[in-house]
Amino acid sequence: MTAPMTAVPTSMTDTAQTPDTPDTITTLNPATGAVLAHYPSQSPAQIEQAVALAHAAALAWGRQPLALRLATLERLAAALRAQKDTFAALVTAEMGKPLAEAAGEMEKSAVTALYYVAQAPRLLADEPVEIAGMQPPVQAWVAHEPIGLVLAVMPWNFPVWQVMRFAIPSLAAGNGVLLKHSPNVTGCALALQQLFVDAGFPAHLVTTLVVAEPAVPATIERLIADDRIAAVTLTGSNRVGAAVGAAAGRASKKSVLELGGSDAFIVLDDADVQAAAAAAVKARFHNAGQSCVCAKRFIVSAGVAQAFTDAFVRGTQALVVGDPTDPATQVGPLARADLRDALARQIAQSVAAGGQLLAGGQALPGAGCYFAPTVIAGAQPGMAVFDEETFGPAAAIAVAQDDVHAQALANATPFGLSVSVWSGSTERARQLAQGLTTGAVFINAVTASDARLPFGGTKKSGYGRELAAAGLREFCNTRSWWAVGAVA
Repeated sequence: MTAPMTAVPTSMTDTAQTPDTPDTITTLNPATGAVLAHYPSQSPAQIEQAVALAHAAALAWGRQPLALRLATLERLAAALRAQKDTFAALVTAEMGKPLAEAAGEMEKSAVTALYYVAQAPRLLADEPVEIAGMQPPVQAWVAHEPIGLVLAVMPWNFPVWQVMRFAIPSLAAGNGVLLKHSPNVTGCALALQQLFVDAGFPAHLVTTLVVAEPAVPATIERLIADDRIAAVTLTGSNRVGAAVGAAAGRASKKSVLELGGSDAFIVLDDADVQAAAAAAVKARFHNAGQSCVCAKRFIVSAGVAQAFTDAFVRGTQALVVGDPTDPATQVGPLARADLRDALARQIAQSVAAGGQLLAGGQALPGAGCYFAPTVIAGAQPGMAVFDEETFGPAAAIAVAQDDVHAQALANATPFGLSVSVWSGSTERARQLAQGLTTGAVFINAVTASDARLPFGGTKKSGYGRELAAAGLREFCNTRSWWAVGAVA
């Protein structure tokens, strides 16, 4: 059997856009269109070797004391900070995120690692259960134990953070990670594998698979069916999530799916409109709008709709779009040309359906995948920008006649990830949000993920949770213990 492949790029100098082949992944710089690298796709034999080594490493890691696992996790936090600039440059080159935002992924990951260093001893501790009145006496407890090797199918939009928010708690729990990252961030995926080794994790405990796009569906289905894979997690589209969830169901394996969203940002008539508008610009256009948890549908009470819209459009038009390596840039390119084209289609269809284009609306000329920050007013159910997830810098504004109407508009979506409600009354905002189906509610704040709170969705936004105690225990065997007689 051949040795596992490190997937060293075969070329780093090409400048023409070269399409992927069944045997090669080609990464492109979305800011310029230049080729970054070619990576050979792993053969079935190489994937088999990688899985065998990863499975053995995961079993050995699960037998290590929790204190040792957490000490290694603490070193990971230091490594994330030490390599911040190198990783930020790689993230920016591969998917176009402004450098400051890319560096932010590293810091957020480091903070999350330290959170679990501090909290995992409590969260993973055995939980005694009182069993009274039995003879002979009984001692019972609940343990949270590792399950083995977890397959992670991850997206490109947060190349470091998406991986870390799953991998950090999974490694703390004693599991291994088999990573199949998005092809356009293959360089990041391989660098992450090396980062874990640099931090002192055992070789092969975090293993990256390099699989060219044509072979991905069959490879993932085969891996999920493999007895050495204990569970699977995916962040991605509904189409891919349905396939992964179905495969996990056939194999009777745990799965966690985070499938995107079309989050509502609700502004009630007693809100601080200027503060809400300023926050709305950040909520929509961070990472060029390429986030499942970005606010996408802005539902505004009629009494403040004009004031909010005016302030929001001014803020949108003031955004600096440009080279993501320039510190002044606030919005970089979209990650791929097909994403730019899909957004253009959604906007054109929405304008044809009656939406009013207030800003942007088109791809920007020149090299790269740039798109003008866009605002569409008069949005309503039936329009693409309202019904579909818009993965790019486009905001849809809908006007609500009252709180009941705002609630109905917010619920008029197949997604259910999060909602942000702005009001002068926390109780009023809470009552409105209680009528919505989402995984999170943020009142007078922009939706965000945080290691201290569970993160995940409802409806077509998926199921399962990442982060906090829930994320740590998602990939644990919650085992009941019952012992008759004295237990040392």
